[in-house]
Amino acid sequence: MKVPIIRVAEIRNYSAITQFILLGLTDSLELQILLFWVFAFIYVIALIANFLLIFIICTFKKLHTPMYFLIFNLSLVNILSVSVTIPRLLQSLWTHTKRISFYGCITQIFFIIWALGSELVILSFMAFDRYAAICHPLHYTIIMRKEVCVGIAAIVWITGVINTAVHTGLMLHLSFCDSNVINHFFCDIPPVLDLACSDISINEFMTKVANVVYGMGSCGLTLTSYFFILKTIFRIRSTEGKKKAFSTCSSHLFVISFYFSAIIYTYIRPSSVYSLDKDKLVSLIYSVVTPVVNPLIYSLRNKDVKEAMKMFTVNLRLFPRS
Repeated sequence: MKVPIIRVAEIRNYSAITQFILLGLTDSLELQILLFWVFAFIYVIALIANFLLIFIICTFKKLHTPMYFLIFNLSLVNILSVSVTIPRLLQSLWTHTKRISFYGCITQIFFIIWALGSELVILSFMAFDRYAAICHPLHYTIIMRKEVCVGIAAIVWITGVINTAVHTGLMLHLSFCDSNVINHFFCDIPPVLDLACSDISINEFMTKVANVVYGMGSCGLTLTSYFFILKTIFRIRSTEGKKKAFSTCSSHLFVISFYFSAIIYTYIRPSSVYSLDKDKLVSLIYSVVTPVVNPLIYSLRNKDVKEAMKMFTVNLRLFPRS
C-alpha cells in the first residue's frame, strides 16, 4: 500500500508546475517603463517596414524577380519573429507580470524556432540566388525559374514547421518539478531545458541534429555560394565591374554576418559555455533588431526598391487630388 502513495506524491510533484516566470530584462520599474516605449517603437517600425516592403514587392512588377520573392518571404518571417517576442515582452514591462502558462511558453517556443529556422534557410537560398546571378548570369532565369522559387518557399516553411514541431513535441513530454523561473524575456529551448527534472537526452540529441542540419547546412550553402561569387568577382578585370557585382550581394552579406553570428552563439555552441545573461542580449539581435534592420537594408541600399518607393509616395500625393 505504501508504493502507490509514493507514486501519487511523485505525480503530484511532477505536475505541480503549470506556469513559468520570465525574469525579463530588468527589475527596475523606471527602466521597465523606458524599455516599454523603446520596444513599442521598435515593434511599430518593424511591422510598418516589413508590411510596406511586402506591399511594394507585390505591387510593382519590376520587383517580381526571384530575389525579391525571397525578400518577400524573409519579411513574412520577420513579422512572425518580432510578433512572437515583443508583444509578450511589452505586456510584461507594462503590467509587471512575469508569469506565462506552460502551454503559452510551449507555443512561444514553437513559433520562435519556426521563425529562426525559416530565416536561416531563406538567407542561405538568397546566397544561392546571388551565386546564380553573378556566376551564371546567362542561365539565371532557368536556374531560378518560377517552379524553383515556389519549391524554395515550400522547403523554407514546411521544414521549419517540421523542425519546431519535433522540438515542442518532445518538450511536452518533459517534467518540471523544481524551479519554474526562466532567466530570459521569452521562452526558448536552452533555458527551459535547464528547468526540466526528467531525462532530456532525446531533446539534446534532436537539438544537435537541428544544429547540424540548419546551422551547418545553411552556413555551408552560404559559404560555398560566396566562395564561387568572390572567385568570379576577382576574375572581373574592370574595377567598375567588380564594384557592380559586389554591390548586388553586399546587403545580403551584412545581414547574414549579423544574423548568423547571433544564432551560432545562441544555439550552435557547447552547452558548458552557456551564459543566460549574455544570451538575453544576443537574443535581442535576432529576435528584435534583425526584423527591423532587414527591410531597411534591402530598401535603402537597393535602387529598384528606392524607385518603387518614390513611385509609391508620388501616387499617395496624387491620390487625394484625384
